[in-house]
Amino acid sequence: MTDHSSPESVNHISELLTGIAKALVDHPENLRVESEAFESETVIRLFVHPDDLGKVIGKQGRTARSLRTILSAAGSKMQHRFSLDVQSE
Repeated sequence: MTDHSSPESVNHISELLTGIAKALVDHPENLRVESEAFESETVIRLFVHPDDLGKVIGKQGRTARSLRTILSAAGSKMQHRFSLDVQSE
């Protein structure tokens, strides 16, 4: 897979994920998104307040799976792979 991801594109994806996550959580001030680029993919880490972890993961992981689907769709357009890691702080 050819890597067409630029820092601006990764930043745009991070901003998109931040906007969606802020709509889901009760403590948006504690929300933080970091990204780490590797050769084959970019890992996006979403840090949330411990009380919000369940909201972001969702029942049976459905919300997190939906967020991953969005990242996958955006990544396929950019011909790059993104993965999502959700953690509490």
